[in-house]
Amino acid sequence: VDSFGPFGEHTVNASWVAVQELKKLGLGSEVDLHVYEVPVEYQTVQSLVPSLWKQYHPQLVVHVGVSGMATTVTLEKCGRNHGYKGLDNSSFCPDSQCCIVGGPDCINSVIDMESVCKRVTASGLGVTVSVSKDAGRYLCDFTYYTSLYLSHGRSAFIHVPPLGKPYSGEDLGRALQAIVQVMLELQAQAEETIHCQQHFH
Repeated sequence: VDSFGPFGEHTVNASWVAVQELKKLGLGSEVDLHVYEVPVEYQTVQSLVPSLWKQYHPQLVVHVGVSGMATTVTLEKCGRNHGYKGLDNSSFCPDSQCCIVGGPDCINSVIDMESVCKRVTASGLGVTVSVSKDAGRYLCDFTYYTSLYLSHGRSAFIHVPPLGKPYSGEDLGRALQAIVQVMLELQAQAEETIHCQQHFH
């Protein structure tokens, strides 16, 4: 699970606070949880995301970012390849304004975000969860697309609102824990189904 460092008006990035809270809570004894804080820089993302996949061969990578416009914890369904015009913390922007030259325009996560949203909402967490198709064409979207491309869709992205608007870091940590646990359950069920189908063919 990774999140971002400070940028712009977000001198404390709620996504990193939330991920640190998740680290404290954990995901149970059967899950190895690794957390990272990622600088808000396109070039760092381009090298770091592949290295994390290579180093850990994870079952799932979950990226978490803050959105100043969000009032809910938002599950992003897809990442987009084009339209990156905003400068990062190093005042850099890719010349191509895209993540992967020649890559598809949009890549969806293999995780059914609607199902995750319904399950987490039904659990009575006290944090509102919603689903979105637009991760914002900045570092969040750039990271998500890069990860989806590398993992053939085995990634997820969660946007959190700024701290206190309306949730605390603890609230966001609990929400991340519930969401990631449901994602892992759904992923395990999907893989079991595939395994059974292969067995019967």
